[in-house]
Amino acid sequence: MHFRPIAAVAIFALSACASATSIVPQTHQPATRVARHTHANEGGNALPGEGGNALPGGVLACTFDPTPGVGNCTVAINTNVPPLDDPTQPASLISGLHPADLIDAYNLPASNAGGVVAVVDAYDDPLAEQDLAVYRTTFGLSACTSSNGCFRKVDQSGGTAYPAPNAAWSDEIALDLDMVSAACPNCSILLVEANSASIDDLGSSVDEAVALGARYVSNSYYAFEWPAETSEDAHYRHPGVALTVSSGDAAEPFYPAASPYVTVVGGTSLSGSAGAWTQSPWKFSGSGCTAYEPKPNFQHGVPCSTRAAADVAAIADPQTGVATFATSAGGWVVAGGTSVGAPLIAAAYALSGNPRGPAYSYEHANDFVDVVPGNYNLLTGIGSPDGVRGL
Repeated sequence: MHFRPIAAVAIFALSACASATSIVPQTHQPATRVARHTHANEGGNALPGEGGNALPGGVLACTFDPTPGVGNCTVAINTNVPPLDDPTQPASLISGLHPADLIDAYNLPASNAGGVVAVVDAYDDPLAEQDLAVYRTTFGLSACTSSNGCFRKVDQSGGTAYPAPNAAWSDEIALDLDMVSAACPNCSILLVEANSASIDDLGSSVDEAVALGARYVSNSYYAFEWPAETSEDAHYRHPGVALTVSSGDAAEPFYPAASPYVTVVGGTSLSGSAGAWTQSPWKFSGSGCTAYEPKPNFQHGVPCSTRAAADVAAIADPQTGVATFATSAGGWVVAGGTSVGAPLIAAAYALSGNPRGPAYSYEHANDFVDVVPGNYNLLTGIGSPDGVRGL
């Protein structure tokens, strides 16, 4: 399947799309950015670093909350492509990268059995299973439902007392479920919905996912680093479980990407067609040397004295983004952000059947494609996977 060019058309307002649904808006209010972030004049839903006009043609779903210990979703919507609200839209008319594109670009053995991949996000998406069905049906993937045992949704305690709905995080949840499906159609999916976007709740949800048997756990959220962050590391230390984390959507380090126990997925721009893909670093990808976490032994040769906040990389640029279906976003949209990479790489881990974590990947760096040839890059780490031998 060939990459579908993203045509420039009228920009739409994401907030307007969200208000057309029954899902309530996100609860976090816009706030002045603090801590290490130095970019000024950013709008409440701006992609960081572009001033008042944000990233041309892109908008973050979550209004960024800089409160210490509070996570933010990392999904970015391409606003040059208006949403298509028809869930029966044929695949040939849907913009963005399709499952076959991603499988080809990263040489994934998508027919492998996989396993249970957990997706951890905040708040409830009441239409998660319904939207997932639209995506999988449209692209010819087998059904993954609660009825056939492939899909399960729980709260952070493993029950069904789901948290409050949230439109922005629903965009994130939809994208994450779609990306697991795209990379590993035979995987089962466990969605764990945290009570809030606090790292405490999100971390507890990771613990619950592991307790429920997931060996691959995706985390698409990021928070400013803060001095007490190391106290949260216990939530992400699960030997024998591969935990992937989005690096964040601004060129600086974030948490939990700073944790030494996770595989951090930075971002790229991806373009091309079957057998002829090109990638370059996405400048808004979280990156750099972390403030409070020591350098892990596996990051030898990395130009940081502390933990570097990117290990591997995958598509993140919304201008070369993926197709996803989210009722909360208005239907079919083109999405990016480092949200894409965390579930994609978690599913790739499942295809490998080898949840050993980042140390193994650094030992097998030759099984990754350098995004910046010949150089370790703080935006993209050791590069993008070429198959799953390095995972």
